[in-house]
Amino acid sequence: MAHHASRSAYRRLTERLNRVPQGAPPAESLFRILEILFSEREASLVSVLPIRPFTAAKAAAIWKTPEAEARAVLEELAGRALLVDWEGPLGTEYVLPPPMAGFFEFSMMRVRTDVDQRALAELFHQYLNVEEDFVRALFSGGETQLGRAFVHEPALSEEDALHVLDFERASEVIRGASHRGVSLCYCRHKMAHLGKACDAPQDICMTFGATADSLVRHGHARAVDAVEGLELLHQAHERGLVQFGENVREGVAFICNCCGCCCEAMIAARRFAAAHPIHTTPFLPAVDEAACNGCERCVRACPVEALSAVSANDPRQPRRTVARLDAERCLGCGVCVRTCRPGALSLRERGARRLTPLNGAHRAVLMALERGKLQELVLDNRLLWSHRALAAFLGAVLKLPPAKRLLATGQVRSRYLEALVRRWA
Repeated sequence: MAHHASRSAYRRLTERLNRVPQGAPPAESLFRILEILFSEREASLVSVLPIRPFTAAKAAAIWKTPEAEARAVLEELAGRALLVDWEGPLGTEYVLPPPMAGFFEFSMMRVRTDVDQRALAELFHQYLNVEEDFVRALFSGGETQLGRAFVHEPALSEEDALHVLDFERASEVIRGASHRGVSLCYCRHKMAHLGKACDAPQDICMTFGATADSLVRHGHARAVDAVEGLELLHQAHERGLVQFGENVREGVAFICNCCGCCCEAMIAARRFAAAHPIHTTPFLPAVDEAACNGCERCVRACPVEALSAVSANDPRQPRRTVARLDAERCLGCGVCVRTCRPGALSLRERGARRLTPLNGAHRAVLMALERGKLQELVLDNRLLWSHRALAAFLGAVLKLPPAKRLLATGQVRSRYLEALVRRWA
């Protein structure tokens, strides 16, 4: 009986995590992950926290506890990187990050003895690499995605460089950040516990802004200046790693330096290529077949298997191959270009640019709308039955055909809800 009561707290926490646009579908492996990271009491408390940032006073009101007690719990959770905290206009504010990019990664971004990281690694691998529900919800639930690729800057020609906006350059994100933190790569650290990690550097993945500030203060990242950040970026370029970062124009919170063999984003890009799980750069590599010698270095360098070797159809050299690009799979990162010794690859503009959301809030609204979760953001306090009923109503309305949506607004006497539904009609 106690076991079922304990599990109910983790089920409620799973429901809370599933409210964010990325989602966290329930699974036995997820429950076991949460049991390692959260105590039963913590799971119960966190399950009723808002999606949007909140203060200790807000948490205390929700939990019906003294503010000092609530603050102590929040500080403990932030200290373990389960919450992110920062100083805002109302004092210290907190937010529960999503599992990814969020507290899943944070749990493996340093070597720890307070949790069983090998057990976590095995469970993360099960939940993300063996089972499909979570990564499918995370990477293929709509047109707006969590992350995007940054162009491999050393591969840019002088002409190409003129067409790259500052927010599309990892180097400019590093230079412009208010805070910078470097931690272990979650993906390669996880695979190291499984005996499957490659030899790419681990101490190289970056966080920025308030996220970096929180992780550095609580010992989950080390602070670096712009010079060291750019040096680490140079190392990533030299190793042919792909820069995968938050899909926003302003306030980028993370940039991972990804290999094709260990990193979740690259694996998802291969598994769900048709859903375009990563926003691409504005470029595509072009192949000069006359110059291509068929060495296949570019094929091996591509992290998402967008390049292949095909017959050159050369009657004088029947075995000669050339590189062939699958543009639908290509991230446009340009890592392949620098590997091409005969210079048969060059970057060309892809065409119309994909929308990059302004900031995290803009992206969250777009993702929630596409995934049928806009009501979760609009009606964030789910403690009252009336709020839950309104959330359910709005969720149902947003799934209706446009004409029926307008009819449904008459059922609720709220100008705001009516305007909201009209806005998305």
